Amino acid sequence: MKQNFKQLLKTAAFVLLVLTSVKTTSQAQKTDYVFGDAMPDAPELAPRGEYKVGVRTLEFVHKGQVDILKSKAGVDPLYDRPLKVEVWYPANLAENEKEAVLYDQVFGVSNDPKRPLIPFKFPGRAARDAKPRTDAGVFPLLIVSHGYLGSRYLMTYLTENLASKGYVVVAIDHTESTYRDASPFQSTLLNRGKDILFVLNQMAELSKANSKSFLAGLADANNTALIGYSMGGYGVLNAAGAGYSQQAIGLFSALTGGSKAIEVRSAGNAEYAASQDARIKAVVAFAPWGMQRGVWDAEGLKGLKVPTFFVAGNQDDISGYEDGIKAIYKGTINSDRYLLTYMNARHNVAPNPPPAEAFIPEHARDYFHYSEPAWNEKRINNINQHFITAFLGIQLKQKDFGKYLSVQANSNEKNWTGFPPRSSVGLELLHEVPVK
Repeated sequence: MKQNFKQLLKTAAFVLLVLTSVKTTSQAQKTDYVFGDAMPDAPELAPRGEYKVGVRTLEFVHKGQVDILKSKAGVDPLYDRPLKVEVWYPANLAENEKEAVLYDQVFGVSNDPKRPLIPFKFPGRAARDAKPRTDAGVFPLLIVSHGYLGSRYLMTYLTENLASKGYVVVAIDHTESTYRDASPFQSTLLNRGKDILFVLNQMAELSKANSKSFLAGLADANNTALIGYSMGGYGVLNAAGAGYSQQAIGLFSALTGGSKAIEVRSAGNAEYAASQDARIKAVVAFAPWGMQRGVWDAEGLKGLKVPTFFVAGNQDDISGYEDGIKAIYKGTINSDRYLLTYMNARHNVAPNPPPAEAFIPEHARDYFHYSEPAWNEKRINNINQHFITAFLGIQLKQKDFGKYLSVQANSNEKNWTGFPPRSSVGLELLHEVPVK
């Protein structure tokens, strides 16, 4: 009896030790977690790559642009359009330099008293103003466009991750479309594609070998991919070749009192045709907007010819799914394209998880700006990292990642390559090749 009692005490002590250890580990993970860190169930390509990451802020000015917010009776004045961008890049860190940064962000809406701007900071894994890595050749360029509303920090889980895998990643603060300067929708409609192409040109200049920028010889603008979410998805599709429809011109004209400034980005327009840029090799479009509003039609979607990876939730109530994102996927018949679908997800399949500051009832609307009701946002982030690493690795780096995309369409039927056992559930991956 005494022996059994002693054994029971030992067992109880062991269980207590394990529980204490689990609690301590859990607390450490909660404290140490940074958006984008690989969770235990992360698929194979989600973890960060071999490079340390630096980050810098740049400011550009796009001169002589239509100031659509001041357009009257079809007369479009011009202005110099400022654009702030964040650049993540492979870096050489000094011995005492830490791969740690605090991003300065807000949520809320600048012109909505019911949703005041709330400042917050969140940590990242990058070194502010670190020296670039100059001994590993040039790196492909990625340009990232946020949603409406959003900011250049909306997808740091992805921008940092891709920089660690050997890309120069630049995310744009689209003027008049961020939390801090929310403005009427017509500015976003007009400027997305134009902003993206302007930033591509700026990055190309700064990356020339004789440039005095830290980017000199670092980024290969001739090997560029575009990544966009929601209105950013709308923008990257247009920048890469999908022209807007005549219905889109009518919608824009109605919003602006007669302006047709968006016509220069429409299918069949000579200026738009001349703007097609061979440096763009691939596109990633998260939940692209516009199909339900007639922004896209068959003729315009035929213009997208570069490989494209679409990401969607099949319950998307902003961009739509069957008659929205999936219809765009089906209509881009000249593109080698994929559609990754999160079953039961709505629109928020791209951003960072909600910040802690939004975890209170009075900020519920802002919490739902980031969250997915049926999914864990950290898991979505890891899955996105995995598939975008595979897709861009194939398109821009000629990596042998095809097995990660050659999977059975329904993830519930067979565990997908690269996923831990029993973990690839609730997903669908479709693939279509260009028509001949």
